[in-house]
Amino acid sequence: MKIVIQRVQSASVAIEDSTVSTIKQGLLLLVGVGPEDTKEDLDYAVRKIINMRIFSDEDGKMNLSVKDIGGQILSISQFTLFADTKKGNRPAFTGAAKPDMASQFYDDFNQSLSSYVPVERGRFGADMQVSLVNDGPVTVILDTKNR
Repeated sequence: MKIVIQRVQSASVAIEDSTVSTIKQGLLLLVGVGPEDTKEDLDYAVRKIINMRIFSDEDGKMNLSVKDIGGQILSISQFTLFADTKKGNRPAFTGAAKPDMASQFYDDFNQSLSSYVPVERGRFGADMQVSLVNDGPVTVILDTKNR
């Protein structure tokens, strides 16, 4: 899995000019699923995201997690995180999981996250417009194969 984690003051996703999900303070996740991803990768990603201390405490130090602050998560599927740009100018996406596998994996990932904090989501495979107010900005890239 490749996940871009952004600390946000707020975020939303629209499909066909209609807002389908909105969060206040929390995390915006752009989630890419690879063909070799396993339940172990999913569990690792959930554990890291839920406990990642990237929110400020009363002293202004990044010491609190999304669950510590009572935050929310907006999760967006993002197969383009697996883009291969080595050849030519058009990225290849053959490194991403096939839609059937990726969709189920993405659903399982969000279900697991939702047992810790409220999770909103986009629609798998849809053309989405994502809006956010980045907080910091704080952006972290998590790759479950690089641990």
